[in-house]
Amino acid sequence: MKKVKWGVLGAGGIADRRTIPGMMLADNAELVAVMEINMELAEKFRAKYNAKRAYDNTEDLVNDPEVEAVYIASPVIYHKDQVLAAAKAGKHILVEKPIAKSIEECNELVEACNKANVLTATGFVMRYNAYNMAMKKIVEEGKLGQIVSCRGQLTCWYPEIPGAWRQKKELSGGGALIDMGVHCIDLIEYITGAKTTEVVGFNETKSFKYDVDDSSNILLKLSNGATAYVDSHFNIPDAAAKCRLEIYGTKGSILAEGTIGQVDGGKVEVVISDAEGYDANQTRNEVKPLELDVELGNPYTREIESFSDSILNGTKINVPMTDAVWVQKVVEAAYRSGEEKRVIEVK
Repeated sequence: MKKVKWGVLGAGGIADRRTIPGMMLADNAELVAVMEINMELAEKFRAKYNAKRAYDNTEDLVNDPEVEAVYIASPVIYHKDQVLAAAKAGKHILVEKPIAKSIEECNELVEACNKANVLTATGFVMRYNAYNMAMKKIVEEGKLGQIVSCRGQLTCWYPEIPGAWRQKKELSGGGALIDMGVHCIDLIEYITGAKTTEVVGFNETKSFKYDVDDSSNILLKLSNGATAYVDSHFNIPDAAAKCRLEIYGTKGSILAEGTIGQVDGGKVEVVISDAEGYDANQTRNEVKPLELDVELGNPYTREIESFSDSILNGTKINVPMTDAVWVQKVVEAAYRSGEEKRVIEVK
């Protein structure tokens, strides 16, 4: 099988923990080069994954003639320059979320990549969770009826850490919302097939002393008439957070725990009810929940295989960069809502 030859910009962090190991399992991908902030680190990851070459700067990697596609997993502040460099070099690009610090930068990147005629995708990897894909199918088939309400939750414990770029607004663009809430926004829109039209946000720093939000609670109005609640936190212990995803409709519900995360897995219950008429007793145990039966695997492998297939065979890109631009627009509206204390229209 023909394989896309990949280079990785920012081989530590999430790339080392999840994406590169997933890439190594992909049938249609081959890692050929890695880049890190110094050659010692770059060589460490080159040796770990048996890549051919190691680099300590963006330009050398993107100009490697063997590299066909670039995965960008560096801190957000570097995304803009690295995407522009990769596009100029004619490389296809998979970039982690958020793709840039602002909507203006996001639009600039899309324009540059379109001009360079390179394919682009975004690292909303949770779309590739087997349960989340199954949930989308259930909703698309109309089994829940009219979707009326949703909730997405993603939290972690993230205290003050010296040098942590996510805790400085000038480096990250924001805190819990832009780092984790984006996954919930994207998943809710992906599963329901609806877009956000209005947003109200409460984004605060309640527990720590860094200058980004450690607590975010936002309410979305969706284009299908449903409302959605997204809460994301840096101040709730990992063991205490269930990372729930809930979808409610006129014919049933999906209640999930642990499907918003970095591994396939979790627990999902589906309730389908064709109840008619008003029940004054409000009986809630007449329908036995169904458990979804899915084939678990590696969502990062699916992500790499999907984009590699788009490069090799022209298949539709599952998570185009324009989807990340839209989510960025929702996030910026949510931040503005909190600052101005009003409902913000998203369009």
